[in-house]
Amino acid sequence: MPLWQELPLLLIVAFCLAVLIRTFLLQAFFIPSGSMEDTLLIGDRVLVNKIVYDVRDPQRGEVVVFRGPPNWTPEFQEPELGFMAKLGRTVGDLVGVSRPGEKDFIKRVIGVPGDKVKCCDEQGRVQVNGKSLDEPYVLENSDPDLPANPRECRSRQFAEITVAPGNLWVMGDHRLVSQDSRCQGQVPIDNVIGRAFVIVWPYDRWNGLGTPSTFDGVPQAVAMPATPVRPPVQGDIVVILPIVGSLAFSARSRRPFSGLRRRLRP
Repeated sequence: MPLWQELPLLLIVAFCLAVLIRTFLLQAFFIPSGSMEDTLLIGDRVLVNKIVYDVRDPQRGEVVVFRGPPNWTPEFQEPELGFMAKLGRTVGDLVGVSRPGEKDFIKRVIGVPGDKVKCCDEQGRVQVNGKSLDEPYVLENSDPDLPANPRECRSRQFAEITVAPGNLWVMGDHRLVSQDSRCQGQVPIDNVIGRAFVIVWPYDRWNGLGTPSTFDGVPQAVAMPATPVRPPVQGDIVVILPIVGSLAFSARSRRPFSGLRRRLRP
């Protein structure tokens, strides 16, 4: 095909592939607030694996993106947008590179269904099933002297809770400013969009978002049956390998077909 005919077709195919990948596999999310500093900074973009939790449940220590329940207060306010800005955001959302909505949150999973979570121990640390967590990723912690207040996240203290079936207890790494489960409540697993597993922009901050080792020794919840824990990276490999494989197959198969097309021309 002539270039002027082939180029629009390739653009349409690329757009359709981007929409499919964004809908079912991967999506890029823009970080709009400082609630996860210094793990994630304002302006970072992360890739979110959208199918990993179709094959397993979220695990402690993972960073997840979710839609806030109705009672959750947004951490930032979207500015008023003009027509062109709204059009650009709509197109960007289709291909998975737009800013998140006001009700989209990104936090770290601290407790899974059946876990008993509370704060604090004698050293001011969060405890999960009786184990105190050493959290090197926490930037600024909340005031340990303020009394617990279920309507505010300014205090570090909160009474012991048992994570309900089908829910998660999540907290931001920047505890001083994060609005999370301490004051907004638990998050239904059904609200989770996916797992953030790598920072992709800016390029000098490219880094994986693994599970901190502090969660390795947390005992199983007494009320929940023991289940084998799968390595968190497996779900990401499920997404990435088919994409890499299809790209490699396309690259290897293009040359023979192009050669055949040239031979068929008079």
